[in-house]
Amino acid sequence: MRAVVAEEVPFEVDILAGSALWKGREEALAKALAAAATREGVGGAVSLLLGDDAAIAALNKEFRGKDGPTNVLSFPPAETGGEPGFLGDIALAAETIVAEAEFQGKSFENHAAHIVVHGFLHLLGYDHMNEADAEKMEAREREILGTLGVADPYA
Repeated sequence: MRAVVAEEVPFEVDILAGSALWKGREEALAKALAAAATREGVGGAVSLLLGDDAAIAALNKEFRGKDGPTNVLSFPPAETGGEPGFLGDIALAAETIVAEAEFQGKSFENHAAHIVVHGFLHLLGYDHMNEADAEKMEAREREILGTLGVADPYA
């Protein structure tokens, strides 16, 4: 599925849904990515893999050397030879995000929106390896999610 989702900045999302848990939620995730792109003033394209835990665990092992699934993986494009305007790939793990949402008392939709925005910001170079960087990234997430009517995910 390809969606042109932002008018303020040219932005496209290519979506591959590999888990039934994502059915009917693709458009909301594309909207969250468009909101992030608009707030960051970034145009381009992103590939979004909506996978299950098994698929994301395999990617996590292959690319990070870590066992098990994680909620999101972000893959910026290669430094050279990439498609102009391509911002990178984001992969989400359905069952992990469902479990996190239930544990945190949040809706799946709102938590998935948070996680996809988080992954998008990683593509743009945001990180949370130290407290100052984490605060900056979390502030951007709150701002973007606020435009979507999603409550502060860190409250």
